[in-house]
Amino acid sequence: MLVVDHYPKGRKKNMMSVLGNFMFQAPASFVVSTMSVVSLVSLASGGWSEIRGKHMNYSKFWNVNTTGQKHFNLSTKLGMLLLYTPAFLASAASFCFFPNQGVRSTILHSSLTFHFFKRILEVLFVHKYSGYMTLDTAIPICLSYFLTTTTMIYAQHLTNGLQQPPINLLYPGIVLFLLGMSGNFYHHYLLSKLRKKGEREYKIPKGGMFEFVICPHYLFEIIEFYGICFTSQTLYALCFSTGTALYLIGRSYATRNWYLSKFEDFPKHVKAIIPFVF
Repeated sequence: MLVVDHYPKGRKKNMMSVLGNFMFQAPASFVVSTMSVVSLVSLASGGWSEIRGKHMNYSKFWNVNTTGQKHFNLSTKLGMLLLYTPAFLASAASFCFFPNQGVRSTILHSSLTFHFFKRILEVLFVHKYSGYMTLDTAIPICLSYFLTTTTMIYAQHLTNGLQQPPINLLYPGIVLFLLGMSGNFYHHYLLSKLRKKGEREYKIPKGGMFEFVICPHYLFEIIEFYGICFTSQTLYALCFSTGTALYLIGRSYATRNWYLSKFEDFPKHVKAIIPFVF
């Protein structure tokens, strides 16, 4: 009985030991610990909901699951600006609230600021829109981005003065972040070129990694957020990045099914998000 009781604890200890090579010691913060669990569970649940057909109401799914319900609709451009602007302002303000906390914190703050600044520029100058976004979708996503950004910055602040993890992932994180951001922007640009001026209908994307997956922009966004996770090396960043990956995998699965239902000539070899696999 003693062996049976202690074996799971030993496995748990080994797992924590492995994580300890890559992560800062978890801070004694109820807020950060709670938000770590909430981020992972809520985003993973959102991905599962997408697979089951219960979609967040934006982009091509903006009017799905709204039959018989009254909603206040925003233009997609205005809705997207509402999503990203508070998080951008929070990440930019972090330089004032937490100055001079080392290279890692500066790079993390910069990565988050550039991420949301890029999103705002894409909303204003790159994306083309054909639908709307409901206000009851925009508000929770906006709050999620804002809370995620502030929590990640605060979690990094709590590592100030702690011993660095034995394995330093800062510079691989920078490479992943730049790769993910560049790939995400490039495929957003390809999407924007599908429609001529005045056109609103959807078309099958072509070019780049659209030849292999229908959501390469999601794939590169996952790479980008794991770059931020590597830069941060906090448990919260790991939970958020993993949750984001699970949500985007679910969303990409739903997107591929949508294209299959709308286009008879959709190429069956094009997967959802992982080339040749899924």
